[in-house]
Amino acid sequence: MALSNEQKKAYRSIGHTLNPIVTVAGNGLTDGVMEELNRALDDHELIKIKVSVGDREVKKAVITELVKRTGVELVQQIGNTALLLRRNPKAKPALSNLQR
Repeated sequence: MALSNEQKKAYRSIGHTLNPIVTVAGNGLTDGVMEELNRALDDHELIKIKVSVGDREVKKAVITELVKRTGVELVQQIGNTALLLRRNPKAKPALSNLQR
């Protein structure tokens, strides 16, 4: 499901005020990071993550792998921060960043 430019713009405006929930650091995409990422996506649907793994190429590879493994849409990436979206029809309205 590719996002239209209007959808990306709307999600970016929501994501602007969010703080990174998950940080991917030197150990990369460990099982613990993946569990926390999936939990955060299930609860919040739209999240910001911080990827501090090295140079641009390594960062790009980690984000590509993360997108592949979790089935998320990459809304935006600026520097070390990425905005990710995965809709959850059973998300709790009190936790979801999209339903507030």
